[in-house]
Amino acid sequence: MPNRTLILSVLATLSLWNIAQPVMGQALIPYTPALNSEQLEQTGLGLLEEAAQLTRFQQYQLALPRAELATQLIPENYQAWALLGSLYLQLENLDKGIELLQKASNLAPREAGVQFILGEAYFKKGDYQKSIQFLEAALKADPNVPGALFDLGNAYYKLGRFEQAILQYEKAFAQEKNLWPAINNVGLVKYEQGEIETAIAKWRQAITIDPKAAEPILALAVALYQKGQTQEALSLGEMALGLDSRYADFEYLKENLWGDRLLNDTQKFLATPQMQKILVEVKDAQPSSP
Repeated sequence: MPNRTLILSVLATLSLWNIAQPVMGQALIPYTPALNSEQLEQTGLGLLEEAAQLTRFQQYQLALPRAELATQLIPENYQAWALLGSLYLQLENLDKGIELLQKASNLAPREAGVQFILGEAYFKKGDYQKSIQFLEAALKADPNVPGALFDLGNAYYKLGRFEQAILQYEKAFAQEKNLWPAINNVGLVKYEQGEIETAIAKWRQAITIDPKAAEPILALAVALYQKGQTQEALSLGEMALGLDSRYADFEYLKENLWGDRLLNDTQKFLATPQMQKILVEVKDAQPSSP
């Protein structure tokens, strides 16, 4: 399942694309005597705009010093702290990111966008209860955010609260009809609950939405193999791994919330001679590292 790009959703949520007209074209401010507070603010806003634009193009390391300096020049601007915190999340420094996002939240406690990001941050950290806390608070203020509903479903799922997870996935899909991961994850829950036929139906639905989504294709292949529909299962398995070979990696599957029942059945499926042959072919077809 592709991870949604947190940092871009942050920029959109916080309206960072057009904060101010850029007033400078460089990261470091040359020495200028007697800068007044208005000039400092404009410089800070310009740096924040630059950082946002660099972030848009995934230039996180270049965006970071600009965002850092922006927080020094406009320390009361919650957007600056939110962007800086999000950059640290993107660079996998979760504790630092959360600390800075908390500063943004303190400055703007009713800003739903910051709460959304904190919810995702705590999910990444593995604190699912706190993730739920922030996501639910944000959704009270802004209930029409499919990605946040999906994240909330994932947090409930990680805590084993399956019915609540399904409810959030269904809400997310109702708001965004192309959000196949929500339907896919309903299938994941149902499979763990032993409702194999329902899981199969959900994965077929997800594939209808995106015929090139490798995850529901492989999950469907595993389920069909367990039902004895070997030929279709093998054909689907080959298709899935041809689309994305990462789904042969069990750590990657765990990251994408595959539960114990599905993982065990996937292990059996991938251990078959036919799938072992396909795995070798897929590996051979991959470009070699320079």
